[in-house]
Amino acid sequence: MFPASLDQFVIFSEELAQSARAVSLKHFRNLSTIEYKKDGSPVTTADRDIETLIRKMIAHRYPTHAIVGEEHGCASSKEPWTWVIDPIDGTRSFITGKPTFGCLIALLYENQPVLGVIDMPALDERWIGVTGRPSTYNGVLCHSSSCERLTEASVFATSIDMFNNSEQKIFNRLSTKARFRNFGADCYAYGLVASGHADIVMESDLVNHDFLALAPVIEGSGGCISD
Repeated sequence: MFPASLDQFVIFSEELAQSARAVSLKHFRNLSTIEYKKDGSPVTTADRDIETLIRKMIAHRYPTHAIVGEEHGCASSKEPWTWVIDPIDGTRSFITGKPTFGCLIALLYENQPVLGVIDMPALDERWIGVTGRPSTYNGVLCHSSSCERLTEASVFATSIDMFNNSEQKIFNRLSTKARFRNFGADCYAYGLVASGHADIVMESDLVNHDFLALAPVIEGSGGCISD
């Protein structure tokens, strides 16, 4: 029952991503206002509208499933299935016109991620990971790189500012020994790792909606994701 159920969830997750894509592209480079949360992070109408839409679609199709989203909190359930949504990962990129923002959708079974979607609306790229199966990029199997030497590796991080002083020392110690390091790719960097174009992503201070969708994609491509 469990593996068979995943097939229908994969199809549905793509419906969610496609619907979210339409909303984000309507607002991309066309924002009138930007608000800021209590923690100082930006939020837009697009963030809220996308999550509202995804929640409505899930509630209609799977009314007993739990839903956790960055903007609208948690709708709990006693069912083992939980959807976790980051409507726009990389809001700073989104509001400054960079196309590296994405929509992250994860499905958990008994608190373990079994399905993950990294959707890049402005780039028309999508990675899907399913536990126990190879990950795909735009419908084609993808695989992480075979790089085994740090001196030949590329290292990504969204921003150097995400690290505290001790973390920044660790990041610098590793990344300065790599072939080169790159910043500002948001969730796109993880897709690049899954497709073998990048080798390492190091980040800090992530919460559940930031990384749960990434895990099945990275693991299904032959990579490793860990704390």
